[in-house]
Amino acid sequence: MKIVAISDTHNYHRELNIPEADLLIHAGDITKNGELSVIADFAGWLKNLPISKSIVIFGNHELGFESGPNRNTAIKLIEDAGATYLEDSGIEIDGTKIWGSPVQPFFYNWEFNRHRGKEIDVHWQKIPNDINVLITHGPPYGILDQAPRSAFSYENVGCKDLSNKIKQLSALKAHIFGHIHNSYSFTPQIVNGVKYINASSCNERYKAVNPPVVFEI
Repeated sequence: MKIVAISDTHNYHRELNIPEADLLIHAGDITKNGELSVIADFAGWLKNLPISKSIVIFGNHELGFESGPNRNTAIKLIEDAGATYLEDSGIEIDGTKIWGSPVQPFFYNWEFNRHRGKEIDVHWQKIPNDINVLITHGPPYGILDQAPRSAFSYENVGCKDLSNKIKQLSALKAHIFGHIHNSYSFTPQIVNGVKYINASSCNERYKAVNPPVVFEI
């Protein structure tokens, strides 16, 4: 299965060059601040891509989409475009089991925030142990999760609770995420046989300079 991974497009999806593939995965932050007009344009864009199937999750920038009045409309726009929306849920495509979650460790006053520890681990424990592809908005701890803290220093900001859960996923082949623009990866980072992909399309200045990550499983 040929997969194209993108994330953190922030309304710049039309600037991306999407190649033909079996599956497109978007790991959240379609919008800048939860604009329905952006979701509508994104949905129209999806319909014309050379892709057989698409899977989408939301991210912390999707303001109002966790429980606000625009939530159902946003999800319907995506699903009407033929994509699958995942939120602590999964789908099987051609024998490949895929799970998606928009949740990430608490980060200012954005959407899908959970405090580290028991609160966020409730979501990770929902992940079936036999999945093959995991999609989360944020990274696991220590893998493509370095965020700048000053001009000369970086900090690992990924989720340790997610990392602990991943150790139980014996059939996992790939983990796609974004959120930390600075740690975008052009090629997958392979750790213990798992392909880790930070697919952030935008850089730290919110410019869509990072090409889609293409890989196979």
